[in-house]
Parts: sequence; structure tokens; C-alpha cells
Amino acid sequence: MGLKTSNPMRICPKECRRAPAAKASRARRPMQKAKVVDGKVMLEVATETRDTARADIWLVFPVTLLGIFIMLIILLRSLAAPLMLIVANCLSFLATMGLAALAFNHLLDLPGADPGVPLYGFVFFVALGIDYTIFLMTRVREESMHHRTKEALRKALATTGCVITSAGLVLAATFAVLSVIPLLFMLQLAVIVALGVLIDTFIVRTLLVGGFTHDVGEWIWWPAKRRHNSDGDVADKERETA
Repeated sequence: MGLKTSNPMRICPKECRRAPAAKASRARRPMQKAKVVDGKVMLEVATETRDTARADIWLVFPVTLLGIFIMLIILLRSLAAPLMLIVANCLSFLATMGLAALAFNHLLDLPGADPGVPLYGFVFFVALGIDYTIFLMTRVREESMHHRTKEALRKALATTGCVITSAGLVLAATFAVLSVIPLLFMLQLAVIVALGVLIDTFIVRTLLVGGFTHDVGEWIWWPAKRRHNSDGDVADKERETA
């Protein structure tokens, strides 16, 4: 009669049989805690990034607009024209952000916007868009030395129209190429800048800025007063001060 081997599960009490399961459960607990900690850290980082981006917007936007406004005053030697150009660019940026939001949410179905997109989009858009209005208004100012403002505007639009339109199309296409980069930030930035440049080129420069300058007339150069002679030229003294 041979020796029978005993069943260890019969000899070991219930606590022993639960030991492997308890060890496995304790092994899983650190991983679960790590996931919870990582989730909290990611949430804190995202919240801090969003708050920092909002604070930067309230700082960068006014400083940028103020710097551009001072530069335009020195360049155009007027207060009305720079103020009009700043307002036009702000309206153009707001329209661009609205159209971009519609495209992101309903057309492209993106999960959300990067917190830094509005800030970088504003800096790129204002820096690039203001160039076209400066190019136009400086030409208007030069022509206003020999013609009245309305006629100077027509000549300036005819002279700079093709150049500004071509430059706007090339610049918009250049930024649109950035959308092929597989990064959400680059896609959104490319759409905002490209769309904003097109709006500024075909709507703001031609219709908004041109229409306002045409309606206001000589008051666009306020506080300076332009006095034209019978030939349309500005008086010699005013030309020297201008």
C-alpha cells in the first residue's frame, strides 16, 4: 500500500487559499493609484496651461495693439487713420475666430482648441494683416498730396490692388500648407492665419478700410487739416509739415 500524497488545499486553511488572490490585488493597487495620480497631474497641467494662456491674452493683446497704434501714428501722422485701422483689424480677427470655430466644431469635428491657438493666431494675423493696410494707407497719403482723399484712395487701390491680392493669396497658401502637419495646434493655427489673411485681403482692405476712408474723406487725417488748391495739390506749408 503506497503512500498517498495529501492535497495541500485541504490542509491549508481558507486564509492560505486567499493569499494568491490578495497578493494579485495588492499588486494592482499601485497601478490604479498611479493612474489616478497621473490623471490629477494632467488635469492640473491642463488647467494651469489654460489659465496662463488667458492671462497672456489679456497682456499681449493690448500691448500689441498699442505698439501698432503708435507706429501707425508716426507713419501716417494722424490719429483717425490709425484708430480706424486698429478697429478694422480687430473686427477682422473676431470674424476669423468665429468662422474658424464653426469650421473646427462642425466641419472638421475637432475635439477642442489648444489654449495657445488664439494668442499665436492673433500675433501672426495682426502682424501679417496690418502690413497690407499700411501699404495701402501710405499710398493713399502720398496720393493725397496731389489729389483729394477720395481720388487718392481710388488711385491707391488701383496701384496696390494686384500686388496686395497676389501677396495675400501666396501668404494664405503658405500657411495652409502647415495644416498637413499631424498636430492639432498647427492645423488650427494654419486655418486661422490662412482664413484671416484672405478676409483681410479681399474684405477688410477693399471694402471696410476703403469704404470708411471714402466716406470720411479729409477727416481721415485728423487732427491735421488738408487744404487743396484749385489743382488739388496740398498747400506748400502743409506739405512740409506732412
